[in-house]
Amino acid sequence: VQLQASGGGSVQAGGSLTLSCAVSRAISSVFWGLTVGWYRQAPGKQREFVADSTGSGTENYADFVEGRFTISRDNARKRVFLRLNNLKPEDTGVYFCTYESQWGQGTQVTVSS
Repeated sequence: VQLQASGGGSVQAGGSLTLSCAVSRAISSVFWGLTVGWYRQAPGKQREFVADSTGSGTENYADFVEGRFTISRDNARKRVFLRLNNLKPEDTGVYFCTYESQWGQGTQVTVSS
């Protein structure tokens, strides 16, 4: 399994981004039933959970999301998305997608005040 995250960038506070993660070499008939998630790591801090989408259709979010982010998935294309709205400077960091204990290389999100 390989994961490729993209969609990061630099925005001002209040802006939006959509992150995408392509999960390659995953078996399509299995992908839909398993959890995919997003984590982030700010400079000098530990990696932290942001959101995930389970195979049963449940979505979980970290408390700091406060309704600003939405995770979604396209099982046919084996992709997972993270829509980031109303971004804050403290959302700055590298965002990683994860699936089956595998991690992508991350995509940088920078939010300026």
